[in-house]
Amino acid sequence: MNRALTRTDFRFKGQKSVYHGKVRDVYNIDDDLLVMVATDRISAFDIILPKGIPFKGQVLNQIASKFLDATADICPNWKLATPDPMVMVGLKCEGFRVEMVIRGYLTGSAWRDYSAGCRNLCGNILPDGMRENQKFPEPIITPSTKAEEGHDENISREEIIAQGLVGKEDYALMEKYTRGLFKRGTEMAAEKGLILVDTKYEFGKRDGKVYLIDEIHTPDSSRYFYADGYREKFEKGEPQKQLSKEFVRQWLIKQNFMNRPGQVMPEFTDAYVESVSDRYIELYEHIIGEKFVRESGTDLASRIEKNVNDWLENR
Repeated sequence: MNRALTRTDFRFKGQKSVYHGKVRDVYNIDDDLLVMVATDRISAFDIILPKGIPFKGQVLNQIASKFLDATADICPNWKLATPDPMVMVGLKCEGFRVEMVIRGYLTGSAWRDYSAGCRNLCGNILPDGMRENQKFPEPIITPSTKAEEGHDENISREEIIAQGLVGKEDYALMEKYTRGLFKRGTEMAAEKGLILVDTKYEFGKRDGKVYLIDEIHTPDSSRYFYADGYREKFEKGEPQKQLSKEFVRQWLIKQNFMNRPGQVMPEFTDAYVESVSDRYIELYEHIIGEKFVRESGTDLASRIEKNVNDWLENR
């Protein structure tokens, strides 16, 4: 099995700085471009887990790349090229400190809030009597702030504008783009026998223009249900069959780990890591509808550095 890439320390042509996120490492090139490396790190409960997952970065990068291409007619996006299976290069934008979360179904954190009595979800007034995993008449947008530290916080359109996080016109455009992207993602998922349940989009601005940035419609940023059996499971009140990284969280919960004080991280055996890798590849093949091609080679860092520098030299 190809080893996982969990740490990067590249020196690209024109590199100004680097930001190491939970999963992605983002390199600033001449304050004009970003080189985003999708590593094989995996996070859950706000921490990076102890072992990387081979091919995870390739899976996420290739899914995001395909969906960015498939939605470029809806709104401009930051992508310029994918010089390596684990890398995307694009325009450097000034990111808004807001994530546009859109939900087609009442599930996840929205359901937890609803079941605790909340009926006003980021300005969306929900009726009494809804059930877990119930479809909304129309998708609802539930933005959240992008926290520098700790958890993101739900916020309404009115609060975003009042606090000056996003201007009124830009926010209206972000809402329009969010609905258009979700509609396209929903249609593409349906073609594969899937339901795009909820997802998040991030936007930024460059030269006065709003762009879609970061990843879209990946199993790390989105929740999918299998369409087959959805209605029957919903009527019976049974859990839906999901296509997301939720399976990793559920495994951790079963091992009594949710990153709470006193809890001990469970052991990530080679067998378990391989099973997670296989699951991510399965996710790719379901979502994209194509066979996943494992990129060969063991020195991932050297391959990436060469591919990116070659692209930067020849652009």
